Amino acid sequence: MDEKPSNAAEFTVSEISFSIKRTMEDAFGYVRVRGELGRISRPGSGHIYLDLKDDRSVLSGVIWRGVASKLKIQPEQGLEVIATGKITTFPGQSKYQMVIDALEPAGAGALMALLEERKKKLAAEGLFAEERKRPLPPLPRVIGVVTSPSGAVIRDILHRIDDRFPLHVLVWPVRVQGETCAAEVANGIRGFNALQPGGPIPRPDLLIVARGGGSIEDLWGFNEEAVVRAAAESGIPLISAVGHETDWTLLDLAADVRAPTPTGAAEIAVPVKAELMALVDDRSRRLNSGLVRFVTTRRTELRAASAALPAPQDLLALPRQKFDNLASGLGRALIVSTRAHRTHHQNLAGRLSPVLLSRLTSKARQDLANHSERQQRALHVAVAQKRQAFAALAVRLTPARLAQQATLGKERLTGLTDRLDRAYLSRVGQEKTRLDGLQKLLKSLSYKDVLARGYAVVRDDEGQPVRSAAAVASGAALSIELADGSIDAVAMSDSATPKPAKPKKSGPGKPARADQGNLF
Repeated sequence: MDEKPSNAAEFTVSEISFSIKRTMEDAFGYVRVRGELGRISRPGSGHIYLDLKDDRSVLSGVIWRGVASKLKIQPEQGLEVIATGKITTFPGQSKYQMVIDALEPAGAGALMALLEERKKKLAAEGLFAEERKRPLPPLPRVIGVVTSPSGAVIRDILHRIDDRFPLHVLVWPVRVQGETCAAEVANGIRGFNALQPGGPIPRPDLLIVARGGGSIEDLWGFNEEAVVRAAAESGIPLISAVGHETDWTLLDLAADVRAPTPTGAAEIAVPVKAELMALVDDRSRRLNSGLVRFVTTRRTELRAASAALPAPQDLLALPRQKFDNLASGLGRALIVSTRAHRTHHQNLAGRLSPVLLSRLTSKARQDLANHSERQQRALHVAVAQKRQAFAALAVRLTPARLAQQATLGKERLTGLTDRLDRAYLSRVGQEKTRLDGLQKLLKSLSYKDVLARGYAVVRDDEGQPVRSAAAVASGAALSIELADGSIDAVAMSDSATPKPAKPKKSGPGKPARADQGNLF
């Protein structure tokens, strides 16, 4: 069947896609869209992909990397914002989207909600805990100030410090408002902490982060996580002086101390030099007066103690007299000691004459020679005895002799084994014969054979044999043991009992009737 001709123009997929793209861009141009942020994606490229939504529709959006780095606030899911940009299409997926150039919160309520949510998150991590806060140094030598170098804040701080106690102040210049505010303030805090003590740039003993008052949007950079985390990680005590007394930021909660104003931060940081000097003078006067009183008291006590002590010549009189007595006898004692030592040395010299020493040496040499000869003779005799003993052992331990002894031992072991077997068989036979005799004797004495001949054993309820009819009471429970088993019975009255009739058999091997009488 032939198709009908048509005048409709034909487009390729790319042509129709780009035509729609131009139409939408020309029709809308730049627009402002209010909505709630939904899905947010941050791939490695640096771009931000997000969804703007309300209760009925969803609009896809993209923020290119260059714009994303300059945003005043970072997009977070659930935040109500006003996005400014242009509507375009993405031909690769047949979808339309908004290329966002600016993003701002939709009123102070949205910012406060975001601020409260961020505050709860950071508080849960313990960044605002009181136990993490450090005390401020009483008199810092160097103060680091993170603020704008061109504003009135730094001039107020420097003027107040100069009035109270002039000292060294380092300024880390940052922007206190705008897209890069948070990153610069965080870098300033970390930069001061990175300084090493004793380096070319002195390390501050105290940090002040300061800014003047403003709206919540103006102060938003001090609510960013980067600034709060940098303040919490700071090893240097930090004072937050952002805004006026009624303003507050998350930095105030993470700092060690919050000041109502930048001027108040300077007053907290340093004391008044005149007051310190007055305090030092007062304490110096008190110290001097106390020292004078102490010396006066000790001098009085020393004089009283010295008055009670004896005179120095009286203390030395007795030791001096003892020294004189000993000194007078020292010469005589030295003479006597010298004479005694001379006599002792003369006696030793007579005993140690060369002739006596020569005689003693000759005698010792002779004794040594005699001992040496005796030891050599004894050694020869001992060696000969050992050699003879070893020769006798060598004769006894020849291979032939050992083989002969092994053969004799084997023959003896074989004989003993045969004797053991015969003795074992003989003993087993004897024990078997003895066991057979005991078995026959046990069988002849056992009452079982008697029961097999038609007798019975009557036992009471305790299992004891009944030896007399008089010992059984009427109604007592009895047990009658027969050759093939036991039956239970009850004793009747001891009066005359009719003799039971002999049971009749109905046939060979048949039992008697149950109604033919009871023996008991």
